[in-house]
Amino acid sequence: MQITFQKLDLLNSVNIALRAVSSKTTLPILECIVMQANNDTIKIISNDQELGIETIVKGNIIEPGSIAIDAKLFYEIIRKLPDSEIRINTNESFMATIQCEKSKFNLMGKSSKDFPVLPEIELGKSVNISEYALKEIIRQTIFSVSDNDANKLMTGELFEVEGNILKVVSLDGHRISMRKIQLHEAYENIRVIVPGKTLNEISKILSGEMDQIVQMFVTDKHILFKFDQTTVLSRLIEGEYYKIERMLSDNYITKVKINNKEFLNCMDRASLLIRDSDKTPIVLNFLDDGMELKITSSIGSMKEDLDINKEGKDMMIGFNPKFLMDALRVIDDEQVDMYLFNPKAPCFIKDKEESYIYLILPINFNAV
Repeated sequence: MQITFQKLDLLNSVNIALRAVSSKTTLPILECIVMQANNDTIKIISNDQELGIETIVKGNIIEPGSIAIDAKLFYEIIRKLPDSEIRINTNESFMATIQCEKSKFNLMGKSSKDFPVLPEIELGKSVNISEYALKEIIRQTIFSVSDNDANKLMTGELFEVEGNILKVVSLDGHRISMRKIQLHEAYENIRVIVPGKTLNEISKILSGEMDQIVQMFVTDKHILFKFDQTTVLSRLIEGEYYKIERMLSDNYITKVKINNKEFLNCMDRASLLIRDSDKTPIVLNFLDDGMELKITSSIGSMKEDLDINKEGKDMMIGFNPKFLMDALRVIDDEQVDMYLFNPKAPCFIKDKEESYIYLILPINFNAV
């Protein structure tokens, strides 16, 4: 195989493929990417057997062929080469020669035949969404995906399409995040659980352009995202997702409207008094003349008053500040509405249209 690239084109494509390279594996071949040149197309392929990526890179094919090569080492070599044309030659012994200006590397590769191919899936009708919308939806929900593999369902996000509405839900046992957006057309109903890892990696690859479209194809076991020159294929998480609608009650006794930025900055200041090992809550006291925020930890205390618009009863309630801050950071509204039921029930932060809903469990501050 003989191929040439401009450094930036190759570097960007290898960086995309790295998202599906296994870092902890007993199969050394999974630490590789495959470079494949044929039919006037150069592809870079990675696969950790849960997530697979195939991306097309711009370059010139002098002689077709393919090779599997250590992904991270290859990336570091390319990254540190001069910003110029890169030439890659391989021989029958799978030795790759990488040349750029006066630099020359010889890197031992492997046969691409030993690399697990991406599963072939039947592509039916796609659900189309802009790169911007998908990137935003992931940003606004991914933080409440659980990183504990003990409950597999919580490590993924529910993607549900009903007509022209896409709903995305994540939860980790302490909070729920939900976003709804309107699609440009109606589709057949879909309800699948997409691994959080997949969505995290896709979010990092997406450019976020409003006029760029992502096509999503769903089968019984896989979801495929197709955008730009890249295809991302992921296994789905099997199982029935939680019926969160049961938790979304309207029987609140207190509604509070508060400035998002002021509230977030206040909690950020309060968090200075909390160590990582601490479970100290912030205590919010909602009164007719304002909200009082208090925190007392092993290293100090703080109290601050904020202006609010309150309807209903006074209430004092405790929260893990991180959970509140995670939600407020991804809400773009200047004012947010909080709905409270009692000091031991979850609170809701949501807009009138319920395009976003964040449910957060309180902490019993009397016991802390």
